[in-house]
Amino acid sequence: MAMYLIGQLAKLCQVSSDTLRFYEKNNLLQPAGRSESGYRLYSEDNLSRVKFILRAKSIGLSLDEIRELLDIRLEASQHSCAEVKAITQAKLDEVDMKIKELTRIRTALKKINDACCGHVDDNASHCSILGALNDSSEINEPAIDEPKACCSRHEKSEH
Repeated sequence: MAMYLIGQLAKLCQVSSDTLRFYEKNNLLQPAGRSESGYRLYSEDNLSRVKFILRAKSIGLSLDEIRELLDIRLEASQHSCAEVKAITQAKLDEVDMKIKELTRIRTALKKINDACCGHVDDNASHCSILGALNDSSEINEPAIDEPKACCSRHEKSEH
């Protein structure tokens, strides 16, 4: 059975040795043993485990969620697919909520951004972006219902 030093395992997984130490510290990874000189030794199972962790991280799972999945994976016959799916469904619901919030933020930001002329020659004393952020009755939402002209260029072009 192949055994790897921390640097070798890190290279195989394309991560730093510090990343592997971090996984150890957070109980996601345990070395298979130690060499006679005290160096950590990792097995093929450790390699597989790190790759699992990295794939789980790549889809946005947290360390706690990954730890839970690793625990289930260790005793898979004692758990159901429903338990695993519940973890990914909860993450999917969280992602959907973040997308909804980001969409709201983008819409508000685009609206105030589009209302501003953005001319370098105009001073910002009449900037519609500053006005929208200043005049808002809602703390978390800029006043963007009726964007005001932000500069003399807009006022002239509207007449």
